[in-house]
Amino acid sequence: MSAGRTFRNKAQAAKGRITERLGQRTRNRRMQREGRTDRASGNLKQSIDKARDAFRR
Repeated sequence: MSAGRTFRNKAQAAKGRITERLGQRTRNRRMQREGRTDRASGNLKQSIDKARDAFRR
């Protein structure tokens, strides 16, 4: 697993968390939804990379 890919996926998850919380504070449901999808997508990509790395060893 490359460091760049790891950083990019973690950044996407963090961005999703921030967007989701900002949506909660402003009561913007669309922003909350976008944040949840970004967070879930980043976490899923991290899991896929971890599994891929485990099978390479």
